[in-house]
Amino acid sequence: MLLGTLVDLLETMSVVVVVAYILTRSRLYGAVIENRMTVRHRAGIILLFGLFSIYGTIGGVTVMGATANIRDLGPVIAGLIGGPWTGLLAGLVGAAHRYFQGGFTAAACSIATLLAGLLAGLFQRMRKGDFPGVRTAVLFMAGIELLHMGLTLLVSRPFDQALLLVGKIIMPMIAANAIGIGLFAFMIQNLRQEKAVESAKHVIEGELKAAREIQMGILPKIFPPFPKRTEFDLHAVIKPAREVGGDFYDFFFVDEDRLCFVIGDVSGKGVPASLFMAVTKTLIKARALNGAPPDQILGGVNGELSQDNGSAMFVTVFCAILNTRTGEVVYANGGHNPPYVIAPGGTVAALSTEPDPIVGALGGITYRREELQLRPGDGIFLYTDGVSEAMDKSTGFFSTSRLEEGLSALHREPVKEAISGMMARVSAFCDGAEQSDDITMMMIRYQGGAGSA
Repeated sequence: MLLGTLVDLLETMSVVVVVAYILTRSRLYGAVIENRMTVRHRAGIILLFGLFSIYGTIGGVTVMGATANIRDLGPVIAGLIGGPWTGLLAGLVGAAHRYFQGGFTAAACSIATLLAGLLAGLFQRMRKGDFPGVRTAVLFMAGIELLHMGLTLLVSRPFDQALLLVGKIIMPMIAANAIGIGLFAFMIQNLRQEKAVESAKHVIEGELKAAREIQMGILPKIFPPFPKRTEFDLHAVIKPAREVGGDFYDFFFVDEDRLCFVIGDVSGKGVPASLFMAVTKTLIKARALNGAPPDQILGGVNGELSQDNGSAMFVTVFCAILNTRTGEVVYANGGHNPPYVIAPGGTVAALSTEPDPIVGALGGITYRREELQLRPGDGIFLYTDGVSEAMDKSTGFFSTSRLEEGLSALHREPVKEAISGMMARVSAFCDGAEQSDDITMMMIRYQGGAGSA
């Protein structure tokens, strides 16, 4: 008898809990969580959980002319969500329905349902609107049902019949109502965690957006960068794989005639790589502006980065200085992809010198100084491995061969259009596949002669 009554009550309770769960995903409960409930919201809660209370009675089990039920569950949830008046009025809906059904327990059960909503609301007020955890909610609900049983014994007559009834329904009613409120509290607990995670995610996204803006802000992005200088044409582009990345480029005059240009790729992704990138870029520029040649720039930066490098991060760097009067390029390569030299006729050739070790991993490295003579019309294309290793949906690489074909096909285009064309070719090859690495390109075409400052 007890087990059958409990099973029937659990079936009714499951319907109430499912609908209550749907409520937690609605805008109505969003207003509850954000503490911006209006009269309209409260009216909705009163009506909804008042109907739950009625359903709890209808779905109950008849025992000795009375009903074992989960009627109190609706008003308790309403009170714990909306406070005393919300719980009381939701309880009034369920209590009125129960009272007019009649029976020797009508008065006691109606009063108990009213008190259930009111006490739940007062409990909510005492907790300053904080919905209780699972254990607290279960204990509270068990207490409400014990009060219900006590009122039945106190008010209902004949007493012997009330006592017999309570003995038959007390355990199923406490169990069903306690399980119901426990499940609802568990759902609220999960919802809170989801909200907390979502809130933290928004904060992180905002911080990453700010970090991206800062990172992009320290890279030159106005093109043409030196409109009065006719000795060369220059353009660069960067496309991070995440909000922030580790690729970088830079270019600046170290004196009237010499232009320093740099491209680099930090190991790893995300915020750590972006911080390492910013430090590297700053160190390179400081040494270049002090008159150091590329090999000494990389040697000095390597020494500073390798000290106390607990994260074991490193960076590949190609650093060069172009004499805009003569076309002479002095450069050093710290583990980076060799740039391509593009002749006016479309011939594309990578710098044949093997790169020196990466920068920042190990101190005491000496870098070689190499030289290259550019003729008017020659171009230098610098890139990071996010270009040659861009992947399509079948994880095939774009490859250096496609890169060389593209550079040859685009050799007559101005540098801005040539880079845009290469980026378009990479995008077409990837065909919507997720970008796996930062993509950075820079191209300089030597025009020859001396321009005005």
